[in-house]
Amino acid sequence: MNKFISGIVAFSLKNRFFVFFMTALLVAGGTYSYVHTPIEAFPDVTNTQMIIVSLWPGRSAEEVERFVSTPIEVAMNSVQMKSNMRSISMFGLSVLKIDFEDNVEDFFARQQVNNLLSGVNLPTGCDSHVQPPYGPTGEIFRYMVQSRTGRSTNELLAIQDWTVERQLKSVPGVADIAAFGGTRKVYEISVNPAMLAK
Repeated sequence: MNKFISGIVAFSLKNRFFVFFMTALLVAGGTYSYVHTPIEAFPDVTNTQMIIVSLWPGRSAEEVERFVSTPIEVAMNSVQMKSNMRSISMFGLSVLKIDFEDNVEDFFARQQVNNLLSGVNLPTGCDSHVQPPYGPTGEIFRYMVQSRTGRSTNELLAIQDWTVERQLKSVPGVADIAAFGGTRKVYEISVNPAMLAK
C-alpha cells in the first residue's frame, strides 16, 4: 500500500501541470453539475396518472356508479400500458384514476384517454373531463365555501365559480380546481317570435 501511495505522490510531483489541469477540470465539472441539477422540494417519483372527473348533479352514488363510473371503466379497459385503475363514486361525482407503467409520457396517456372518453355514452347532464397533468403529490387541499349570513347554495357556488376559482387559478402552479356541490345559477331566455319579427 505504501508503494502505491508513494507512486501517486511521485507522479503528482513530476506532472504538476497535469494534476492542476485535472483538478480544475474536476472542479468545473462539479460546479456545472451542481448548478444544472434539478432540485425539487417534493420530487414526484410516481408513474403517469390520468384522472377523469365526471359531475352529474343531484344523482345518488348508486346512479353515478351505474350510469357514469361503470361505462367509463369499461371504455378505459382497452387503454394501453396501464398498470391499474380505480374509481370512486359519490353523490353527483365520479372520479376515475388510471395509473400507467413506467416511462409512459403524459401526452401519450392523455391522447388515449381522451379518444376513448369521447366515445362513452354518458347520461344527459353529465359533464366529464380529464384533469390537467399533475402527480398524485400535487393535490394541495380541499376547502369549503360557507356563509354565516344564510346565503343559499346557489349564491355560494356563484362566489366559488366567479371569485374564488378565478383568484386561485391565477396562482402559478395551480393546475385545476374542481367545484363540487351547490346549485348553479341558470338564465333562461323566453323568445317572443312576434317581437323578433318587429
